[in-house]
Amino acid sequence: MNGTDGPPLERIDVQVLTVPTDAPEGDGTLAWSSTTMVLVHARAAGTTGTGWTYGAAATADVIRDELAGVVTGQSVLDVPARNEAMTRAVRNAGRPGLVAGAISAVDIALWDVKARLLGLPLVRLLGAARTEVPVYGSGGFTTYDDARLADQLRDWADRQAVPRVKIKIGESRGTREQRDLHRVERAREVIGDTAELYVDANGAYTRKQAVRIGRTLAGLGVSWFEEPVSSDDLSGLALVRDALTADVAAGEYGCDLPYFARMIPAVDCLQADATRCGGLTVWLRAAALAEAHGLQLSGHCAPHVHAHAAAAVPNLRHLEWFHDHVRIENLLFDGALDPRGGVLRPGADGAPGLGLTLRADRAEQYRTG
Repeated sequence: MNGTDGPPLERIDVQVLTVPTDAPEGDGTLAWSSTTMVLVHARAAGTTGTGWTYGAAATADVIRDELAGVVTGQSVLDVPARNEAMTRAVRNAGRPGLVAGAISAVDIALWDVKARLLGLPLVRLLGAARTEVPVYGSGGFTTYDDARLADQLRDWADRQAVPRVKIKIGESRGTREQRDLHRVERAREVIGDTAELYVDANGAYTRKQAVRIGRTLAGLGVSWFEEPVSSDDLSGLALVRDALTADVAAGEYGCDLPYFARMIPAVDCLQADATRCGGLTVWLRAAALAEAHGLQLSGHCAPHVHAHAAAAVPNLRHLEWFHDHVRIENLLFDGALDPRGGVLRPGADGAPGLGLTLRADRAEQYRTG
């Protein structure tokens, strides 16, 4: 494959942006006060595509040193071929984790530039399976007090009419069970009886602890229990799944298809994150893998990366409208989507690619690399 088979990729540019949170954020196993976006621009035939991942600033070095030379000069129309070339190039560097995030950001940018060159919204290029993508409001950090938690939940449930929300539990690695339960009770009071209520422990609980807490949560109508135990503990996930009525979900750290294949027998709904798993190319394959096993797929975080591909997936359950990433993507891009009514409509305005335009002035304010 060479550049004569389509417009060649002329260059890859990378920026590191660090955006402070609007308040301290934390979950069951981690706390943070800023979020780093590694932003990629893929340029071809006078057109620029944009992709990104959220992770360590060192991801940018991987893109510059290991990946840019692999894809530059090659056709931007054959994104799966470029993805495969990047995967092969990092064999000795190791693909999981940070390197997978680097591949993901480039892959997303390549899909965006291809769709822009063809003048199509990405969902039209991929082929739509639906016109609307369901979302759930996600945040409810363990660092929030009751008032801030209630205000965030009301913003989703009342002001934006999003009928499903998720909060974090498992505070201090599962050592504050009573506060966890109090916060879930408070969430149910705020959103009422009809909205769906989800929780995410980020792997903070032990197996039996998760089962015990999960049975109490069932009485509060919790229907989604994300990472009740570590996602590395597949037998533990399966044990919790079989013991509870709530759907057990995991998979956000998946970096390749074999990871998802191992995860599938342990969950009720598979999660995948295109900014971590190898881009939209691999995310779509994960969706097909889940469908082959009778499971739905849920898109993890980075909603403006996922929205168009999510509309192309027949077995999609929903997409995470994650507070931190929504705030950053709304800040940095024109063309951000509207979740009112609990759905997104990617491509409805006809804008090509991901439908976003970077506000370079805003990006520059947060640039750290």
